[in-house]
Amino acid sequence: MHTSTRSLLLLASIALTFGLTQCAKKTETAVLTTAPNVPPPIQRSTAAHVIVNLETREVTGTLSDGVQYTFWTFGGTVPGPMIRVREGDDVEFHLSNHPTSKMPHNIDLHAVTGPGGGAASSFTAPGHSSQFSFKAMNPGLYVYHCATAPVGMHIANGMYGLILVEPSGGLPSVDKEFYIMQSEFYTKGKFGEGGLQAFDMDKAVHEQPEYVVFNGSVGAIAGDKALKAKVGDRVRIYIGNGGPNLISSFHVIGEIFDKVYQEGGVKVSQEQVQTTLVPAGGSAMTEFRVDVPGTFILVDHSIFRTFNKGSLGMLKVEGPEDKNIYSGKQSDTVYLPEGGAIQSIKEAQEAQKPLSRDESIAAGKIVYTQVCMACHQANGEGMPNAFPPLAKSDFLMKDKQRAIRIVMNGLQGEVVVNGNKYNSVMPALGLKDADIANALNYVRNTWGNSAPDTITPAEVKALRK
Repeated sequence: MHTSTRSLLLLASIALTFGLTQCAKKTETAVLTTAPNVPPPIQRSTAAHVIVNLETREVTGTLSDGVQYTFWTFGGTVPGPMIRVREGDDVEFHLSNHPTSKMPHNIDLHAVTGPGGGAASSFTAPGHSSQFSFKAMNPGLYVYHCATAPVGMHIANGMYGLILVEPSGGLPSVDKEFYIMQSEFYTKGKFGEGGLQAFDMDKAVHEQPEYVVFNGSVGAIAGDKALKAKVGDRVRIYIGNGGPNLISSFHVIGEIFDKVYQEGGVKVSQEQVQTTLVPAGGSAMTEFRVDVPGTFILVDHSIFRTFNKGSLGMLKVEGPEDKNIYSGKQSDTVYLPEGGAIQSIKEAQEAQKPLSRDESIAAGKIVYTQVCMACHQANGEGMPNAFPPLAKSDFLMKDKQRAIRIVMNGLQGEVVVNGNKYNSVMPALGLKDADIANALNYVRNTWGNSAPDTITPAEVKALRK
């Protein structure tokens, strides 16, 4: 047989074999989920031909209460939908750019082995669709983002998400999985300044964001939107960092990560971890068992970002208490190094007698110093654009019952204090009735405040009911 003929037959045989292999693979459409939801674990034991359909869209939405922003998005949300495929899958990717978009977009998936992570093949004008394919060769948790110039601006406006390539043997089963992505927003206005905010390139270049948030907005996973679990659940958090600039110091207050899959790899790299770093454009997987009920606060432990820029989330856990693991407050005594009122206050508490007005104020000062001062400051003047002042506060003094409810239940959203707007999150602090009464008696009679009455633990108890 002629050499050229044999070559042609060999090529035809390879093509036929490849075609039969492709045909033999099951075809399915990927399930995409919006944060904090995670696509279900993959149950099949073999690779498949997986079709991913994703749309880019520019939408105006809420960055914080009273603050609007024009987000550039994958799937209409920030972060974009989470994608879950299996190691060895052949992924057929369709990217469509909505006709109302003003900008062309593309996608760079860090899971792709190929030029630009797919960006070179997915540049898509408004009203058009692009298609490319890749093999999911490397298991892990990967970031995807837009890579159209100017790349930083596309990312800063919200174009990022996570794609999980499950290892062929799967991941260990857990009870709850959550999808969280941290990122920054660079607005013309300062944190909390209302109205439709524009992107500020100068702040972005100098890495000075006004907002650092989880899942695209202040409070996205707090309050009524908090993550939920039950005592005994094993929880896995897929945490990504869209950046575009800052490294995240991810921490859950009151929990320890039993396992950390650092930098998005599929091997446990460390155990019993308090805080794990997540680089810009990177990810991690953390696992832990929740043993006691309560509200656990998720933060970037670069802590001013949490309390002044918005990177605060909540995991609410329900179930029975275990006093052997965590007792809760076992005593509440007064400590005044100089002596003075300490004995009379302590004796009144031990005898379960009501404190006098002066004793309640003295006890309230201690509660304030321990619990409230970090945010509202020693002089009660708060922090500009973050925590409202308690000193000479018209908001505090106007409604006694409202003040009790805020300390009892927390507060989220915009408030106006002395003519200035403040927008931050105050979690429920879990204080006892007496602590709430004493703390409020202190702040309502300090720094220029003067209350005509005294709040009693009985009043707090009545409102709690």
